[in-house]
Amino acid sequence: METKSYTTKELGKRFSYYFKPYRGTLALDLFCAGLTCICEIVLPLLIRQITNTALIDVGLLSARMILGFAFLYFVLRVIDAVAVYYMANIGHVMGAKIETDMRRDAYAHLQKLSNTYFNNTKVGQIMGRITNDLFDVTEFAHHCPEEFFIAALKIAISFAILANINFLLTALVFLFVPLMTAVCLKINRRMKRIFAEQRQQIGELNAQIEDSLLGQKVVKAFANEELENAKFGEGNSKFLDIKKVTYRIMGCFNVSTRIFDGLMYLAVMIGGGFFLIDGRILPGDMVAYVLYVTTLLATIRRIIEFAEQFQRGMTGIERFLQIMDAKIEIFDEPGAVALEHPKGNITFRGVSFEYPDDHNQVFHNLNLEIRAGEKVAIVGPSGGGKTTLCNLIPRFYDVTEGDILLDGKDIKSFTLRSLRRNIGVVQQDVYLFSGTVYENIVYGRPGASRADVIEAAKRAGADEFIKTLKDGYDTYIGERGVKLSGGQKQRISIARVFLKNPPIIILDEATSALDNESEYEVARSLDELAKGRTTLTVAHRLSSIRNSDRIMVLTQDGIAEEGNHDALMARRGIYYHFYEMADTWK
Repeated sequence: METKSYTTKELGKRFSYYFKPYRGTLALDLFCAGLTCICEIVLPLLIRQITNTALIDVGLLSARMILGFAFLYFVLRVIDAVAVYYMANIGHVMGAKIETDMRRDAYAHLQKLSNTYFNNTKVGQIMGRITNDLFDVTEFAHHCPEEFFIAALKIAISFAILANINFLLTALVFLFVPLMTAVCLKINRRMKRIFAEQRQQIGELNAQIEDSLLGQKVVKAFANEELENAKFGEGNSKFLDIKKVTYRIMGCFNVSTRIFDGLMYLAVMIGGGFFLIDGRILPGDMVAYVLYVTTLLATIRRIIEFAEQFQRGMTGIERFLQIMDAKIEIFDEPGAVALEHPKGNITFRGVSFEYPDDHNQVFHNLNLEIRAGEKVAIVGPSGGGKTTLCNLIPRFYDVTEGDILLDGKDIKSFTLRSLRRNIGVVQQDVYLFSGTVYENIVYGRPGASRADVIEAAKRAGADEFIKTLKDGYDTYIGERGVKLSGGQKQRISIARVFLKNPPIIILDEATSALDNESEYEVARSLDELAKGRTTLTVAHRLSSIRNSDRIMVLTQDGIAEEGNHDALMARRGIYYHFYEMADTWK
């Protein structure tokens, strides 16, 4: 997976895009944040006024003044309560909406990424990035603007008020603010790195857990529970080590801020004390200073405590952007049009292909013609590129050189969606979704009637066994169809293609998991479906392709032989050798 790093400025700029739909909500949220500052800013001024008035002449301190100040403070507290409610409620909802938008965009982007990306990326890592990492973004999106706005407001207003009282003492107190900021920024950079390591490791743990649990039958079959526990223990311990470093850095963070707290209070105590002796400030001013410094320190401390959440949020945004910036390798070319009612003529013209990640060349200058409605079978040794050839037609991969034509037009001239809607694929590795039998079959044509689903199952030879299941078509089949046998899963996947009813069919070992009786039933159904449609079949069980119009033997050197079954047997070449070997093992 891409591990590109971003500066804080880049992260902030890219993330700001997600605030645009909620600018009104954000503006009102910041307005409420400003209102919450009023109480803390006004209270020291009220205490200062009462104290100085009492010291000058206690007779001037009337009940009317005290009650007036109390009423003003009460009103401010009511305003504060309303503002805090809005921030805690609507502000958090805004953060949750931003998280939802980001997860939507990440998921949509993942749908566009090629097989190459998923071949080289652990699913556990992806899951961590679009779930756990984005949880922290909710809090970040809500609190980050608030906290920095409140801090800036309090510091600016506090500085203006205190400077008006005594500029020299104010300058002495605020001298520590840039020093504290510099130390915090330095420690923050270390926190960002360690949080990134922490997220990476938890992603590795997720991937390991998923791999082990999905393969639990293999684990038990080889009695390797202790080995899996040891592997997990190693990853778990590594995560603990990273957490230890995290807390050590946070400890340094807290110590440094408390030291600066003490220094600022000392500055007020010593400087204010000498100014009181010289009569340069009044006792009420001294009280106001202490209250403002307390407010200021509380604000700075809150920002520092928010630093952990800030770094978690920034790390989550960075890992989100690493998904969003993953290159889309297969896409609609400019000017691509929808493919309508294709006949099914497929032409490979000078096609060369190598996998993008390891540059392993599979084909070189491959030329092939498949006529509309023709039943073509591909056989050959493992590693010869049979499955790869099939994957190129629906553009699961793009050719390195040459062209693939459909009805005389480059397949890249058609939109991906329309191209793939006209191609039905039954893959060698059957994948069923967690859900019911019905839901898995109707996936072939969402919105199809139940009668159509049942008819598709009948044509695939699946209806009979489906009726014997506990709840028939509404039977829950478990994750990846774990409750079904291999043959049953294969027939449901074939039923999906029957329901889709495309003009071009690719069968990649479509009958490999079926017993002889089921294979015979499905073969009859496939023959019916293939009438008038282009069918490309990859098979190791040669008995299933004897009736193909044409059989091609594909090796690493290209198409070594082609013809129908009888012609290839008469040649006594590679196909004859394969067929005789298969017959020997019957």
